Amino acid sequence: MKLFLEHEKALDQGHSVTLLNTNEAGTLTVTNFRLIFVSKATECVVELGTIPLCAIEYLKDVPTKDLQKLVPVDRSIIKVTGHDMRVLLFSFNSENKPLKAMIENLKKCIKPAHLGHIYAFSCKPIVDTVCTPSMRVRLLKEYHRLFKKMFVQSASTCSNGQDQLQNKWVRVSELNSEYELCPSYPVWLIIPKSISDKELLASTEYRHSCRIPAISWFDPGSGAVLARSSQPYTKYLATTEPLLLALQTPRTDAPRKLYIVDARPLAKAFANAAKGGGTELLSYKHPHIEIWNCRIENIHAMAGSFSGLRDYVNNYGSISSDGTPLNQRDTISRLAGWSGRAAKSVAHISKLQTWLGHIHGILAAASLITAKITVESASVLVHCSDGWDRTSQLIGLSCLLLDPYYRTFNGFQALVEKDWLAFGHKFATRMGLPTIMDEEGRPDYNLPWNGDSLIPSKERSPVMLQWLECIAHLMCLYPCAFQFSSKFLVDFMDHILSCRFGNFLCNSEREREQADVASCPCIWKYLADLRASDTLHEHWNPFYDPDKHAGPIIPPAPALAPSLWPQFYLRWSCPLESHGGRGGFHELLKEKMAAEPIRGAEISPDENLPASGRKIRVVGSNIKKL
Repeated sequence: MKLFLEHEKALDQGHSVTLLNTNEAGTLTVTNFRLIFVSKATECVVELGTIPLCAIEYLKDVPTKDLQKLVPVDRSIIKVTGHDMRVLLFSFNSENKPLKAMIENLKKCIKPAHLGHIYAFSCKPIVDTVCTPSMRVRLLKEYHRLFKKMFVQSASTCSNGQDQLQNKWVRVSELNSEYELCPSYPVWLIIPKSISDKELLASTEYRHSCRIPAISWFDPGSGAVLARSSQPYTKYLATTEPLLLALQTPRTDAPRKLYIVDARPLAKAFANAAKGGGTELLSYKHPHIEIWNCRIENIHAMAGSFSGLRDYVNNYGSISSDGTPLNQRDTISRLAGWSGRAAKSVAHISKLQTWLGHIHGILAAASLITAKITVESASVLVHCSDGWDRTSQLIGLSCLLLDPYYRTFNGFQALVEKDWLAFGHKFATRMGLPTIMDEEGRPDYNLPWNGDSLIPSKERSPVMLQWLECIAHLMCLYPCAFQFSSKFLVDFMDHILSCRFGNFLCNSEREREQADVASCPCIWKYLADLRASDTLHEHWNPFYDPDKHAGPIIPPAPALAPSLWPQFYLRWSCPLESHGGRGGFHELLKEKMAAEPIRGAEISPDENLPASGRKIRVVGSNIKKL
C-alpha cells in the first residue's frame, strides 16, 4: 500500500489510537503534510481520520470527564477541528508518553511559523507540475479574450499589452507593472479610456489601500462595465472622483446609469466613517449614480456563522464526534435535530438558517448586478470595506452569471486567477497561514521568502467556501450550464485548504512572486490531468450543454433560496445523504453506461416512431466523450 505522496515524510507515529467518531482502533501518523489514521482491522487509510495539517483549524485536549460514559478514565482525548467541516476525536492511553509527545509536536505542526514550512514548498520544482505560462501571461490572455483579440504569447505581447488592448470605451494600463500604484492589484488594469495614467495615479487618494475602481469585466457590445474597488476615504467624499464618473461610459441615446453596490450593511458602512472610511451615500448626489447596500456581513460574522453550522452538522449527523457508538445512539432524534432539549435544538437549527441566509444574500446581490448590466446596459461598481472579500464574491459570481465562458473549466480558472488571485483576496490571512511579513505584521517585500507570519486567528474566514457554495446552488438551478460538477468544486476547495499546491499561498500576486510560489506544484495542472485520465471522471458534468445557456443567466428571486451544500457539508457526518446514494452519482452513471450500450451512428428500430412512442434518454453534450 502506497501511504505517502511524493516528498511526504513521516515525522512521528503513535499506536493504539482510537478514532471515536467510528470507534475504530488504529495507528496515527504525522507527516510533513497530513495527519494519517490507518485502521488496525483493515490496514487501510481511513479517509475520515486523515486530514492535511493546514486544513486543521485547531487541536485541543478534551477533558475525559466530558465523555466519561464512553471513554475509560485512563484514556486521553484530543479534538481535531478542520476547516473542511470535520470534527474528529482521537483517544489513547494517558500513560503512553511517546504518543503524548507526538500530540504536542502535532500542535506545533498545524501552525507553521514560516511560509517555507508549508508542504507545497517541500516539493522539488518539477517541470511537469509547474503552471505554465506564468500567472501574468495567463491574465493577459484573459484580457485578450475580453477584448476579442487573438493572443499569441511573445515578449512584445507581454511588454506592450496596453497598446493592443483598447476599444472605444476602455483600455489596459500598465501603470501597476511594478506594483507601485497598488501592491494588492494586478500588474495590468482595465480602466476607462478617457482616464490617463496621470489621473489614474491621482485617483489612489480617494480609495482605501489604493484599491481604485478597476474594471473586471465589460460588454464589448454595449460598453457596460463591471468594476471593483475598496471603500472611499471620508475626507474626499465632498467631490466625486473622476475615475468613478468615467465608469459611466457614454451611450449614444442617453447617459449611462452607474450603480454603486456597497456589499456592507448600511450601519456598518457608516460606522467605518469613524475610522476614515465610509460610503458614497454620505455625499454623492449625482443624477445618474444610484447606491445600494447589500447587507452582507463581514468576515467575523461569517466565521462565527460557519463555526455554528459545523457544530450543528456534527451534533446531528449520523456520524458524530461525540463518540457515541452507533448502536447506542438515538438515531431518530439525532436525524430529526431533536434531542429532548428543545431550546438547544432550536438554537442549533437557527445556526443553519443563519448560514443559509448569508448565502442567499450573496446570490441575490449577484443576480441583481447581472440584471442591471444585462437588461439596462448599466455599469456597476462593487466594493465593501477593503475590496478583497465580499467584493471578490460578488464580482466572481456576477461574472459567472454574465459570461458562459466562466462556466467551463478553462474559464473557471481564468475567473479565479483574475478576481481572486490577481485582485488580491487575502488567502493566507483568511486561512491563518504565514506569508511575507515584517516584525509589525505588515507586508515586507524585502524579507526572504520564508519570513515570519503574525496573522491572528480572528482574521480567518470561509470567504472562498461561501463563493463556491453559491456556485453549487446555481448548478442545482441550471444543471446544463456548467462544464464542471459539484464534486470538482469540493475537491478544488479541499486542495486550497490542504496547501498541497502553491497557487493560493500568500495574500497577493506581489507576495506570490516574491515567494516564488510558481516553483511549487500547480493545482490547475493536477486537476486537468485528473480529468484527462477518464472521460467519465467525476469532475465532468455529463449534462453540460453549452447551447442551452449560451448567454447571461439571471436567476429569479424565488429560486435563490438555498439549501445546504450536501457534497461538502454532509460528507463526513452524513456520507450516505451527501451524494444521494451508494457510490455517488458518477459511479451510478458509469454502471448505467456499462449496462446500456451507447447509441452510435446506427439508428435504432424505434428511431422512426413518433416522439411520443420513443424511449428517450436525455444526456448532455459531454456524453459524446464516451
